[in-house]
Amino acid sequence: MVDPGRPVKDIEIDENSSIEKIFAELSQSGGFESVNLSDGLEILTTMISDQNCLKFVSFVGAVVSTGLRGIIKNMIKNKWFDVAITTCGALDHDIARHFSHYKEGSFTMDDRELADQDIHRLGNVLVPMDSYGPLIEEKMQAFLEEEYQKGTKEMTTSEICKMIGKHLGEDSFLYWAYKNDVDVVVPGIMDGAVGSQIWLFTQKHNDFKLNMAGDANLLSGLIFKAEKSGAFMIGGGISKHHTLWWNQYREGLDYAFYITTAQEFDGSLSGALVREAISWGKVTQKAKQATLHAEVTTILPFIYAALVSRLKN
Repeated sequence: MVDPGRPVKDIEIDENSSIEKIFAELSQSGGFESVNLSDGLEILTTMISDQNCLKFVSFVGAVVSTGLRGIIKNMIKNKWFDVAITTCGALDHDIARHFSHYKEGSFTMDDRELADQDIHRLGNVLVPMDSYGPLIEEKMQAFLEEEYQKGTKEMTTSEICKMIGKHLGEDSFLYWAYKNDVDVVVPGIMDGAVGSQIWLFTQKHNDFKLNMAGDANLLSGLIFKAEKSGAFMIGGGISKHHTLWWNQYREGLDYAFYITTAQEFDGSLSGALVREAISWGKVTQKAKQATLHAEVTTILPFIYAALVSRLKN
């Protein structure tokens, strides 16, 4: 017999309501995605507090072009996660925004006019050409040359990220990953400006190698020893899949919270709910798990604020 559950409770908020109180109200509202949002906060709170859990955060590079970069940076600065898995774009934007500035734009701007002005458009973020390609080329070639002159002839993507991080500053998520010894793995590193600069560097130094298998050794060493594992997956694509893929080798994640705007009707990985991964052994059958359909630059600041309050208490 189906359990009908608790009665739906109206949300009550006043001028004294804390962020934690609001999330508690959502948990009893029965309201579509609001319950998944509340469940996600519970999962993250438990996961981050679990000293026996290997903690992953995965995120798509595009969010680093926005102000959400500050939230990503602070989560890593707070030592909430042990491993970050992301895309090459995250490295590109972290470098570019440390040394220069992006501009506010809109989704409706004339892209032909922008092209004539040497401005790239990423949604409603404007990326001046001088802040991106030429700048990343200059910095990456200098960073790699410095390592090469020290005798380094081979690097993993996690080592590349540490190298970049030590050259950036406190505004950078890569800096805090370097400082806090959080491993950042970029399985698709060749798909972006930083990856192109690594390739160009090998054209001048043909004895320099990018060692992708070394990242696999790093992840396997962590996964195989983990008593528990959990992941906060911000957007889909390769960063989400790589996180799930490696956790199947320990029979799946024990905690999993996924935020996405994708839908599952097309069979895409980005659209797949976390519970689909149970059938693949990438999430355990008893895992605390939830999927939230939401635009992450809108919702993550509120999740972060609630987490800061909860973890402080």
